[in-house]
Amino acid sequence: MSAQRADMKEKNSWHKSWVVALAAIGVIAVVALVVVTVVQNMPLSQKYKYGIVLDAGSSHTTVFIYEWPAEKDNNTGRAQQKHACNVKGPGISSYAGTPWKAGQSLRECMREAQENIPEKRHAQTPLYLGATAGMRLLEMKNSSASAEVFRAVSETLQTFPFSYQGARILSGQEEGAFGWVTVNYLDDRLKQGLKTTGALDLGGASTQISFVSKAFDGSESPVNSVTFRLYGNDYNLYTHSFLCYGKDQALRMALAHHTQSGPRSVQDPCFHPGYVATKDYSELYDSPCVSDRKPRGAPESFQHVGIGNFQQCQDVVRSLFNFSQCKYSQCSFNGVYQPPLQGLFGAFSAYYYTMSFFNLTDTSIPLDTVKERIARFCATPWQQVRQQNPGPKLKYLVEYCFAGTYLITLLTDGYNFTSETYSNINFIHKIKGSDAGWTLGYMLNLTNMIPAEAPDAPPLPYAGYVAIVTVIVLLLLVVLLLVVRAVGPRCSKRPHVV
Repeated sequence: MSAQRADMKEKNSWHKSWVVALAAIGVIAVVALVVVTVVQNMPLSQKYKYGIVLDAGSSHTTVFIYEWPAEKDNNTGRAQQKHACNVKGPGISSYAGTPWKAGQSLRECMREAQENIPEKRHAQTPLYLGATAGMRLLEMKNSSASAEVFRAVSETLQTFPFSYQGARILSGQEEGAFGWVTVNYLDDRLKQGLKTTGALDLGGASTQISFVSKAFDGSESPVNSVTFRLYGNDYNLYTHSFLCYGKDQALRMALAHHTQSGPRSVQDPCFHPGYVATKDYSELYDSPCVSDRKPRGAPESFQHVGIGNFQQCQDVVRSLFNFSQCKYSQCSFNGVYQPPLQGLFGAFSAYYYTMSFFNLTDTSIPLDTVKERIARFCATPWQQVRQQNPGPKLKYLVEYCFAGTYLITLLTDGYNFTSETYSNINFIHKIKGSDAGWTLGYMLNLTNMIPAEAPDAPPLPYAGYVAIVTVIVLLLLVVLLLVVRAVGPRCSKRPHVV
């Protein structure tokens, strides 16, 4: 009897050890399953790449920093604006006489760029400088001075720890086309294959119009045709840039119109009544846009007197456009082909800043009402204008009458917008946190040339993860069955108590 009890005690001990071992294996399997699942599904840190584009315009320079995920999005990097810094002082073309100052002017904003990009990414970050119409004009006027300015800015930019890719002058066609890409990219029209928005850009020295038109296939005017392939879709874009028709150079041309006879005093309808200033002839005509018109025998200066008349100002502005000749089916002005306007348009840069000053960015306001408001402003005495508008710098404030008149005349007489189609224009500054302009489109084009970086991947490939989880689950099932089998008979053999 005692031998039987000893044998049973030994079996119970072995049985108990076996159950404990199975339970331990089960616990380990559960822990392993939890750990693998948690680690595999932990959120991944997003890798970003960065790019810097300097927009060297005619009146100022802005440094834009863009970032985008290291992986590609439909073969186009998803770039967005991270930071923008306005360089103090005028545009780099203004430093033709002292080119070293052009380079020095960029340092403060470039130091900001260093702070806004992770240090480990500095060496991989491409840095580009794109110059627009101001440098185009300087190149026409004095190519050696243009080269010296570029040399100075390049020397400065190379002192920073980025991958400097050079400085160059963008063509007007590039400026217009990349502005169109920016507007449509920010609205997600390219990715979703929606109808595109046209782009209207007004700078200090040039203006651009770009849009897609069903009536334009590029055959009538190939020079105005640009083809893009973005997000798997092909776009045939009409674009044209008018050099000298930016706001500042157009004002020079308007003043040149008044001073063809070399007078000592000019009455100007585009400036407020009571405005009087002395202007220098040599300074006025110191631009390729008007240099060939300088009157012979003109005095050193003339008195610029404002009379503030919107209708007369419009007549002056219209004189800047040539509507008399067109060898195509239809033109905008100066004999330049333009297909019929189509769809919505985004108007930015000086378009936005000017209309924002007048509180006229809402294009549901009828065109006639817009003209009436600008006309009232132009007729307001200069002293009253200064008192009512203490914010803007006097340099800009005094030119708003001309700018508003010029802008409306350019859109209607120049580009053929009507009272009905004017409401298709949206005056925009930023879209989803990024400035409207050519630089983002330029950056998007460049990201296609930058090799995609492998994204952070989970620790296990998906198939391996599924296989491991399956094995652990099966192991748990086997352990559970063995425990049930081991415990079950013991429970059934317990003696019944009567």
